[in-house]
Amino acid sequence: MELFFSTLSFTLNVTAPVFILVFLGLLFGKIGLINDEFNRVASRLVFNVTLPTLVFLTLLHTDLTQVFAFDLLAYAALVTLAAFGWLIWHARYIIANEDKGVFVQGSFRGNLGILGLALAANQYGDEGLALTSILLALLIVLYNLLSVVALNLWRDTTDGKGVNWRRIVSDIIKNPLIIAVFIAIPTSLYQVPLPAVVLKVGDYFASMTLPLALLCIGAALDLSALRETSGLALKATAYKLLLLPVPMVFGAWLLGYEGMTLGVLFLVFSCPTAAASYVMARAMGGNAVLAANIVALTTLFGTLTISIGVFALHWFGLS
Repeated sequence: MELFFSTLSFTLNVTAPVFILVFLGLLFGKIGLINDEFNRVASRLVFNVTLPTLVFLTLLHTDLTQVFAFDLLAYAALVTLAAFGWLIWHARYIIANEDKGVFVQGSFRGNLGILGLALAANQYGDEGLALTSILLALLIVLYNLLSVVALNLWRDTTDGKGVNWRRIVSDIIKNPLIIAVFIAIPTSLYQVPLPAVVLKVGDYFASMTLPLALLCIGAALDLSALRETSGLALKATAYKLLLLPVPMVFGAWLLGYEGMTLGVLFLVFSCPTAAASYVMARAMGGNAVLAANIVALTTLFGTLTISIGVFALHWFGLS
């Protein structure tokens, strides 16, 4: 019984602060403390400035030789591609073309940039944050490319508007998080000195990132969309939170990964669907209502499934 309560306490310390901030954001949005304009500006600030600063400083202060592993990156990429292939095959049985790509994207594209980093930081500190940041650099590229593929496989192109691959590649290259990672790695490895005042200002920016970002996620949740929740949205939610993360993490365990590495992989793979999937689905002619439902459902149910997963891994001594 003592082990149970100690494990439960550990789990709540990891997941509760993160999801409490998300639901506080939802509450603040409902009562008007956070409006759409504030959310838009704050989200841009987080994405373009504070989050890249957090990632950069975390990698700068971490011994990357201890967390950088090509085999881990290869595993994350391979299982993501395998999951994507399975979802594409499964989507053939969905009747409406506008639903197929949205279902695929919503089932694999996680919110790594905010929730993944926040959960890893809570559980493993700076070392876990560094490992998650490296995985994030790889998966951001992969998620964006695969999302475009999924949304275009069944897209009605009679309007003559093809896929602007040049813009997509440009957006990926100019992504502030990816830039932060690729600048931080050589800076850390070669121990490039930075002025103390720069580091201090950076710390100020970094410290505001996760609380502000989590509040924005909550404020952006549209629970009214849940009134139109479909079986397809529930199925995508099951894939995102259970049916894909469980075999992915189990496969990593079979390969010998354990401790922080296994725990970070679980947090990365089980993150709720990224809100960006709704924006992309709407822009590319997909079912935007379905996309919004998947984002809302995975965020709500993710509080439970991630907590159970963290509890189980800690209970069995795997994380």
